Amino acid sequence: MKPKEFLSQLEHDQIVEAIRRAEKKTSGEIRVFISGHDPEDAVKAAQKHFDELGMHRAAEKNGVLIFVAPRARKFAVIGDAGVHQRCGDAFWSALAAEMTAHFKKGAFTEGLIHVINRTGEILAEYFPRKADDEKKRTTKIEED
Repeated sequence: MKPKEFLSQLEHDQIVEAIRRAEKKTSGEIRVFISGHDPEDAVKAAQKHFDELGMHRAAEKNGVLIFVAPRARKFAVIGDAGVHQRCGDAFWSALAAEMTAHFKKGAFTEGLIHVINRTGEILAEYFPRKADDEKKRTTKIEED
């Protein structure tokens, strides 16, 4: 599927609101990135964008990137070291399976919101928002 076609099927405002709600409870950061490219390896491509977006600079290593390459029909959900240490491979595998189930039904918005909500829950548990957390957040769907 072409990226523009994929983006046109998304309920952008609902996704952005889900990110905002999730981030209100955590010092972590959640971003959604839609790639116009056809990566061979979605995880490697996600890691590249994670680094390019500067998400690796967070002091608590608590950023999560939801990367979707619709043309290649691939996606990856990756978290920085702090998140991964606490939730492990089982969490990422479960998220991938849940997102796949939504995407197979063409429920792209619902799949993204589901993963955002689950990610927000785990981030809030391990990285609760602090009173002095006033960092600027990028709450939008990013694309290349």
